[in-house]
Amino acid sequence: MVPFSILDLAPVAEGYSVADSLVMSRRMAVAAEEHGYARFWLAEHHGMAAVASSATSVVLSHIGAATSTIRIGSGGVMLPNHSPLVIAEQFGTLAELYPGRVDLGLGRAPGTDMQTARALRRNMNASVDSYPDDILELQRLLGHGDQGVMAVPGHNTHVPLWLLGSSLYSAQVAAEFGLPYSFASHFAPDQLIQALSVYRRNFKASEQLAKLHSMAGIMAVVADTDEEANYLFTSAQQQFVNLRRDRNLPFSTPVESMEGIWSPSEKHMVEHMLQYAIVGSKETVAFQLASFLELTKVDELIVSMPIHDPEARLTSLRLMAEVRDSL
Repeated sequence: MVPFSILDLAPVAEGYSVADSLVMSRRMAVAAEEHGYARFWLAEHHGMAAVASSATSVVLSHIGAATSTIRIGSGGVMLPNHSPLVIAEQFGTLAELYPGRVDLGLGRAPGTDMQTARALRRNMNASVDSYPDDILELQRLLGHGDQGVMAVPGHNTHVPLWLLGSSLYSAQVAAEFGLPYSFASHFAPDQLIQALSVYRRNFKASEQLAKLHSMAGIMAVVADTDEEANYLFTSAQQQFVNLRRDRNLPFSTPVESMEGIWSPSEKHMVEHMLQYAIVGSKETVAFQLASFLELTKVDELIVSMPIHDPEARLTSLRLMAEVRDSL
């Protein structure tokens, strides 16, 4: 069976507070552990009214304290925003608190708008251009290499690195460095198959990973009926329309119909970006999932559940686990 994992953004839903969202992420992680998911990852985003996971390592400690067996990690930390030493110390601390359970997924994008990115970074061009070197430095800091600088905590924790991407670049770097690779097909579908092919074709075994390991992301909304799932999914559709219009708003309540909310061009854009979203009853979702897994042949699936109502989100997580077990 292909392992299923959860990608959470600690969504700040309309009508709820940031504190509510962090409590809900904790509840989701506990439920994910109970239902046999492999990992619970949080993503770094900044300056977004709908996302509360900007201080990713802090929220991961909150999640780690509530769970005992599920792996926790970043999906991902945007490495050019940070000094490798700081990330090594943060995730080294997590590894000491929750030994054998911590993953460090890395991305290259800023995870925010350019104005906020400038506020985060000391030197934007240098940080992006040095991404491969920063990955190697981070590996050394988490390992046993002697480079005159020691990450404490971090040194000798060997926190496993993952590379995340939505284009061919990270696939190439992951293959060259012998790291596991996850493609962000939940919002960037266009190069999914090509990126996986590049990774598989060029993979070189490494000290961390003897055999390649690929993962792909999907959005999923599972409910008792197709109609209910499609209704709940309108929250995600509204979010992408808001992003296109540069409207920084909390995660929207669902609506009966998107007609009158999006324009024809916005509908085309959203449906294209979310073409791999899996939405429906258990029966509908089982068919869609089997098709996606056959198409990609990934070793693992990571699922984001963009649902406004907390209880409906927990139901979706449970139903998805039932579908997984039935495949």
